[in-house]
Amino acid sequence: MGPWILNALIFLPAGGALVALLIPKDQTEQAKNFGMLVGLVELALAIALIIGFKSNTAGFQFVTDQSWIPTLGISWHLGVDGISLFLVGITTLVFLVAMAGPPIIGDARAFMVWMLLLEAACVATFVAIDLFVFFIMFEVTLVPGYFLIAGWGRGLRRSYAAFKFFIYTFAGSAFLLVGILSLWYLVGRRTGQYNFDLIDLTRTASHLPLADQKWILLSFVAAFAVKIPLVPFHTWLPDAYTEAPTAGSMVLGGILFKLGAYGILRFGVFIFPHAAIDLAPLLLTMAVVGIVYGFIVAAVQKDLKRLVAYGSIADVGFIVLGVFAFTSQGISGAVFEMINHGLITGAMFLLVGMVWERRRTYKIAELGGLQKAAPLLGWAFIVVIMAAIGLPGLNGFIGEFLVLVGTFITHRWWAVVGTSGVVLGAVYLLWAYQRVFQGPASAANAAVRDLSWREKASLAPLIAGIVFLGLYPRPVLDRINPSVDHLIAHVQAADPSFHIPAKGVGNLTAARVPAGQVVDGPAPAAAASITASAATGGGK
Repeated sequence: MGPWILNALIFLPAGGALVALLIPKDQTEQAKNFGMLVGLVELALAIALIIGFKSNTAGFQFVTDQSWIPTLGISWHLGVDGISLFLVGITTLVFLVAMAGPPIIGDARAFMVWMLLLEAACVATFVAIDLFVFFIMFEVTLVPGYFLIAGWGRGLRRSYAAFKFFIYTFAGSAFLLVGILSLWYLVGRRTGQYNFDLIDLTRTASHLPLADQKWILLSFVAAFAVKIPLVPFHTWLPDAYTEAPTAGSMVLGGILFKLGAYGILRFGVFIFPHAAIDLAPLLLTMAVVGIVYGFIVAAVQKDLKRLVAYGSIADVGFIVLGVFAFTSQGISGAVFEMINHGLITGAMFLLVGMVWERRRTYKIAELGGLQKAAPLLGWAFIVVIMAAIGLPGLNGFIGEFLVLVGTFITHRWWAVVGTSGVVLGAVYLLWAYQRVFQGPASAANAAVRDLSWREKASLAPLIAGIVFLGLYPRPVLDRINPSVDHLIAHVQAADPSFHIPAKGVGNLTAARVPAGQVVDGPAPAAAASITASAATGGGK
């Protein structure tokens, strides 16, 4: 298997979107079936990518590097490593379920066009190694996202929510553009070679003045914090998630926010490790504030879909907590949580959409007693809730455990506050389940139908993933850990006084040591070669 597979994963849905334009506008079922077919082939390619990936290699694999705009140093440079591999996989799965499961009200052809374009942009963002390509694809996601909310949203405020989503994320991206151009200029002036290649920029960025590194990193964080979103940059999220159609909410909550978390890890921490260490207390504080705030606000919501939306704000706090723990456990847990969140949030919004299809309301006060009338719907809901809570045996437990253990090693008090979020999450989710599915049922609630075969088929892969990753996470972690350990070594090389474990999940030692003291860990000189090994990984 060669580098063609990454190009295929990008251009297949993009080309599918163009072909979908040829389908007659009134052929709703034909348009939906075509979108599902493209999504199914896309998922098959992602599975082939995962199977062909070498699990013991830390570098980028299936690399393609073609000059695009040579005068500016821009290249079509793509690659995938353990950090991005399963993000590509979960993207193809959630998009397929989103296109296949929820009913489409309105122009199905246009809906599939925007969904396929959004999928292509998301995959390209996860595999881009050239910062210019990453930025373009990062921006392209805004357009389909806007039209999906504005065109197929089910609320009266959908236009407002779509506009707010676009303006917030577009404004954040302006900071990202400034940061990328500043990095391109400063590194180019220093080396005489102007390009946007991640590996080349990383080699030189550590030699820039620390103040410059911090300012550029802050510009990156400003953009990615809006996309994730972190408190206080979150105010666009509840409206966008609530007003979007079910499929839109699934991809917005399950996939799009990860572009920000991935960006912080891949481009923020990797390019500016020393600056990231210095700014870690700020990001850790924002993360734990988001965890506590998100769960508390979710608990008082009267709208079921809005409750799930605020819960997502808290969930992303765990991811950021793990990234800035700077331990192999924390970062591996953060990547694992990104995968988990796609499954859990995608399933949660799909189930909430099923409740809407039956009762035409999200108001919790108008629901209740649905378990008797729709037992399979209730059981599916409780499985997903237990995964979100972190019940052992389901995928949420693995990610949260790694994040909290990894954070406790280096930033104990932030981990303690973050642990309180586990309790708060259990409270609001179980209370929501009790109010929606338990208790007496009104006549309307008692008459709801249970899951259809199509709904069961839509939920099955998401719930199967939740259970499989909870019982047997090793295949995923075996592919994540080498890339994470290389990243850890790279961060330690930037600040040798900060000793970070780089020996996988089993290593539970980390400490701040005086500069110059010998520690048991990767030598800074060896760690400094991380960029070279990342650029020459196997499987090309």
